[in-house]
Amino acid sequence: MLQKQALGELKVLGFVTAAAGPMLLRRLAMHGATVVRVESSKRPDITRTMTPFKDDKPGLNRSYRFAVNNPDQYDLCMDLKHPQAKEVTRRLIGWADVLVDNYRPGVMERLGLGYEEVRAIKPEVIMISMSQQGQTGPYRTTAGYGPDLAGNAGFVALTGWPDRAPVSVGAYPDYVSPRFGTVAVLAALDYRRRTGMGQYIDLSQYETSIHFLTPAILDCTVNNRIENRNGNKCDYAAPHGVYRCKGDDRWCAMAVFTDSEWKAFCEVIDAPEWTLDTKFSTLAGRKENEDELNRLVEEWTAEHVADEVMINLQKAGVEAGAVRTVGEVIESCPQTAYRNYWRTTVHPEVGATTVDGCTYILSKTPYQVLRPAPCLGEHTEYVCTQLLGIPDEEFVELERDGVFR
Repeated sequence: MLQKQALGELKVLGFVTAAAGPMLLRRLAMHGATVVRVESSKRPDITRTMTPFKDDKPGLNRSYRFAVNNPDQYDLCMDLKHPQAKEVTRRLIGWADVLVDNYRPGVMERLGLGYEEVRAIKPEVIMISMSQQGQTGPYRTTAGYGPDLAGNAGFVALTGWPDRAPVSVGAYPDYVSPRFGTVAVLAALDYRRRTGMGQYIDLSQYETSIHFLTPAILDCTVNNRIENRNGNKCDYAAPHGVYRCKGDDRWCAMAVFTDSEWKAFCEVIDAPEWTLDTKFSTLAGRKENEDELNRLVEEWTAEHVADEVMINLQKAGVEAGAVRTVGEVIESCPQTAYRNYWRTTVHPEVGATTVDGCTYILSKTPYQVLRPAPCLGEHTEYVCTQLLGIPDEEFVELERDGVFR
């Protein structure tokens, strides 16, 4: 029996691609919102063309990357540039409570879907645009994806080792910005509930990302010090890093912040002679001799199983975590299993698909994952005839005229 959902009466329309926009749609869908995303065969969601594919065979409905990010969404395939598409789009806007896009500024306006046009159709609509750097400013039309923006926002400059080239952190902004976008949409919905008025949300993925560089920004503005790549080292901890353990490619991360934690660490490893050296007795000394310290620590960890290192250090009050492979995180983590974090959907082409759940659970209205990610245009007829109320004869005519491509 399905439980009532927190957003069960919310209707959301998405003109989205890649990760940021779809992930915001998914956040709303898993709490019960009815979500319709619009694609076209000319310009499908870019992640449909990205690996990995089912059985390594490419296809617009075979991408696991798309399948993971888009459960519980209805997919309508429509050529937005077709003259007859305008009336269908008007009905979609009239149906929706929230409209989401994550295109470059100017794209929605060229399609006749800018906020002014949208609110002329439905004044109380809430529209959120999740562009790279916002709708205003000298770089507002900059194109790119998450990995590009992560470099532009300063993350890549801080990642890696000082004697090597910077290391990509992947599409970091794509995974941060949907969280901010979700909160902004909920705030706008609350405002509309109280006033009856909709509004426009201009979200900058760039700004949501640099928010997480606050320590480095403060150090720069207060001390005029530019943080650089520092490998696994931390200015206020030692040992601090990822250390090789017994077995093939097995590792454990650990962090010792205080002198009392250092003493606990020494007890766990049975206090070999080198731990008694006064140069390691204080944090300042350990930082000064960090390379030697890391070598000695790894000589010990290399003789022990990663989980054993983690458990024994944690029992002593020292932060530590065994490094897991993706397969281990999915298949053998008792914590996520207990909380039923991983969910399985059955996709018509990809088959059984493991998707991540929500990172928080509402006690009265827990989230649900009900349907797999849609095939391209899978729900076009359903959306038009059932959600929008377009008569069957009109739908057939529009389909024959090439609107739904």
